[in-house]
Amino acid sequence: MPDSHETRGGAPLAPGLYLVATPIGNLDDITLRALRILRSVDRIACEDTRQTQKLMNHFEIRTPTISYHMHNEGPRSEELIAELKQGARIAIVSDAGTPGIADPGGQIAAAAIAAGIPVFPVPGANAAISALIASGLPTDHFTFHGFLPAKPGQRKTALEELPRDTATHIFYEAPHRIADTLADIEAVFGATQPVVVARELTKLHEEFLRGPVSELRAQLATRAVIRGEMVLLFAPQPTEKVASAHQTIAAEVAALMQAENLSEKDALKRVAKNRGIGKSDAYRELQREQNRLR
Repeated sequence: MPDSHETRGGAPLAPGLYLVATPIGNLDDITLRALRILRSVDRIACEDTRQTQKLMNHFEIRTPTISYHMHNEGPRSEELIAELKQGARIAIVSDAGTPGIADPGGQIAAAAIAAGIPVFPVPGANAAISALIASGLPTDHFTFHGFLPAKPGQRKTALEELPRDTATHIFYEAPHRIADTLADIEAVFGATQPVVVARELTKLHEEFLRGPVSELRAQLATRAVIRGEMVLLFAPQPTEKVASAHQTIAAEVAALMQAENLSEKDALKRVAKNRGIGKSDAYRELQREQNRLR
């Protein structure tokens, strides 16, 4: 039986907003339903009309397109919502993958729902989920974070604030930042922290790098150029008790500095997190302990 809002025959597609997932590399990953909808809607709103045109040319789709990206998302959403209120059928696509997942689409979906306009998900390719299921990491509990901050200090802070449970954390990362990001992961979680880097998913040069973060850093350091879109995944290892409950903060910091070659600042942050206290409180206690030894 055909879906209630779309048919395979001559009946027109139901009015509403269609969030259509498109291939992340291999064009064969497009679904039959996605092709039918892209051919049937009144227009397609694209993150980049030039990128989407390649897909449309390949499948001989002639539907009119309009730009819909992060720089015009607000005003364009208002324009498209006005059309949808008049009964239009509009598809949203990103350059690759699922609209709204680290790509434009979420804002207009929320606006359409608020306006009482039907919103239809048209599932398909997604880089985060594709990387997760082939990573070998836990899949029953995971969090997708999008991109880490580009600035080093903010990126390291974001990593330090991650919960240290058994959940898998998933990030998108740019090739020119992956080396620095892996260095931050090593500083925060230790050299033996298992990490997976999935590169160029579904494309000709698809690659999975799996292993301790220090080994992945060394492996990527041998490459003259690092290319390709990347998904970074890791599940923090359970916190190991470096010292007994009665050990001083100064001793625990010293042990971490020696065991993992951390700076005093990074070791202190780790100790504070392990003990469930603020970094400023840990610093003040460290100062008091050091003063008593003088």
